[in-house]
Amino acid sequence: MTHPKVSILIPFKNTDAYLNECLESILAQTYTNWEVLAIDDHSTDQSARVVNDFAKKDQRIKMHPNLGNGIIEALRTAYDISTGMFITRMDSDDIMTPNKLQLMVDSLKKNGEGHLAVGIVKYFSDRGISNGYERYEKWLNDLTQEGTNYSEIYKECVIPSPAWMVYRPDFDACGAFIPDRYPEDYDLAFRFYEKQLKCIANDQLTHYWRDYDTRTSRTSEHYAQNYFLDIKLHYFLKLEYNLDRPLIVWGAGAKGKEIAKGLLERSLPFYWVCDNPNKIGKVIYGKEMLHFDSLKTLKAPQSIITVANAEAQQTIRTYFDGFGQKSMLDYFFFC
Repeated sequence: MTHPKVSILIPFKNTDAYLNECLESILAQTYTNWEVLAIDDHSTDQSARVVNDFAKKDQRIKMHPNLGNGIIEALRTAYDISTGMFITRMDSDDIMTPNKLQLMVDSLKKNGEGHLAVGIVKYFSDRGISNGYERYEKWLNDLTQEGTNYSEIYKECVIPSPAWMVYRPDFDACGAFIPDRYPEDYDLAFRFYEKQLKCIANDQLTHYWRDYDTRTSRTSEHYAQNYFLDIKLHYFLKLEYNLDRPLIVWGAGAKGKEIAKGLLERSLPFYWVCDNPNKIGKVIYGKEMLHFDSLKTLKAPQSIITVANAEAQQTIRTYFDGFGQKSMLDYFFFC
């Protein structure tokens, strides 16, 4: 098929202030063989009316009510009625660049199944973007330009939820939207990684990501830090953990404690290390904090790093390099 259909899945709830721009950016796409499956997640504003007005003017836009509650069930509803060969997601408050679909379709057609199209994203806001979001945007785009997104997947979500496209058979193989695990975009990124879909490097801007106080990722409990840590630990234990190697948790801050609790709840043995002289030797959750040099006494240790400071992370990398350990094989940065 020369121009395969793209199914654009859009869950929406109370975003009537932004839906016009969102849908207009889809109508402006240079690639025209697409369908929008817009799912109303029980909006109480004028969102449904906005989408319905667009649907009346263009039959490629279809609106349906969410058969359940929440983003995951809205995405399931959308996917179940989609018909395209290519699958992508769009957030109802964001904007596509005019050539977004064309770029992603072309890259998938060129590379074939087993690949994941990704794109450069840019945050925008009426009030300006915080330094934290600027750093995340740069970090994410640097990975995307090289196609090395998975290399830091345990740090943060490396596949932006509205800037990917995939073949339907590959999406099904990854479990589509079956898991009930939040944040759903991060969980999906891990499943792309698990099934070894190759990220196609892309240096083109494809998506404008809107930031504002009431966006779901800022207000929903499902996007709190503990949910991210739960997903990281879940997939680490599933995909990376080697029972025959001693497990290390490096760091005694809030994230280190959360990971330690998760391991204790699963009755998994581990050593807990840090470089803070005020904590070394103390007992937390029944575990003695050890100096990090104790790693050198262990045979082939496997380490979870929960130290967030960038300079400290570089020092840790150098430390592991000193005895031949490799990132994403022997040690994993969780922040």
